[in-house]
Amino acid sequence: MTAEQITVRNRAGLHARPASLIVKTAQKYESSIFLEKEGMKVNAKSIMNIFSLGAAYKTELIISAEGPDEQEAVNALAALFNSRFEEVD
Repeated sequence: MTAEQITVRNRAGLHARPASLIVKTAQKYESSIFLEKEGMKVNAKSIMNIFSLGAAYKTELIISAEGPDEQEAVNALAALFNSRFEEVD
């Protein structure tokens, strides 16, 4: 298992556009991929699960993956978060 802690850096949090980008990216990988907030762990390949986290600006999350391409999956999702989903504040 590979995991990385990240922070939601876009001011609007995980609304529809970032959530859809997470799902679209996660679905490219064979590994099981999860987002975790305060003990609540959800499947990153499900937009409804991502919404259920209620992740706002500056929320701390853990991205984790388990499978043959887990490191690549975590790196790709971390890059999305670090780029603030390419949104302009």
